[in-house]
Amino acid sequence: MNKVPGNPLKNRKGDFSPLLVVSALLVMLYITSNVMAIKIISIGGLSLFDAGTITFPFAYMLGDVLAEIWGYKTAKKVIYITFLCNVAFIAFTSIGIILPYPDYMESTQMAYTTVFTYVPRIVVSSLIAFLSGELVNAKILVKIKERQKSDKHLFIRTIGSSLVGYFFDTVLFVIIAFAGTVTMRDLISMIVVQYFAKAIIEAALGTPLAYLCCNYIRKNYA
Repeated sequence: MNKVPGNPLKNRKGDFSPLLVVSALLVMLYITSNVMAIKIISIGGLSLFDAGTITFPFAYMLGDVLAEIWGYKTAKKVIYITFLCNVAFIAFTSIGIILPYPDYMESTQMAYTTVFTYVPRIVVSSLIAFLSGELVNAKILVKIKERQKSDKHLFIRTIGSSLVGYFFDTVLFVIIAFAGTVTMRDLISMIVVQYFAKAIIEAALGTPLAYLCCNYIRKNYA
């Protein structure tokens, strides 16, 4: 298999490291997705899914690129770093809530508190779901590639691995976050809608972007 070496110093022109850029974008997208999750998308009075569902597949796309180009070990390290960055983000924004503020900033403080007051159960479910789903996604992609013994047909690896990863991510998140608080029917509905929404975005947008990223890195830094 053709693979860019795991050492980022060997994958650069000048001071540019594609591994660094992909890793930074993954961290950004995951944190952005969690913030956007506060916004619920509703059409015709029916609540469909949170806005983070739109950006989350792109984080998976970058996980695919990491596993495809640098292998599972490197992808796993970046996924752990992303996980820890989100934990730090939650910790520091939570500290921001309790810090004193001037009276004229009360409306801003209320808005800040509304956005960054985390429900512990939601936080735990999000972290567990992300870590499990991303690790499974990266592992499956590498396993499929080993069976194919070729860099061709990337879409089989990206879509196939993401479908498995999304299953773990969505099921774990919804069950841990909402089991016992909503009916079984709503629980299943949430899992199905979120799963297929992520899968459709991955297939329509995530996979073409993965092709662009992988081809560019292989062409310029392999």
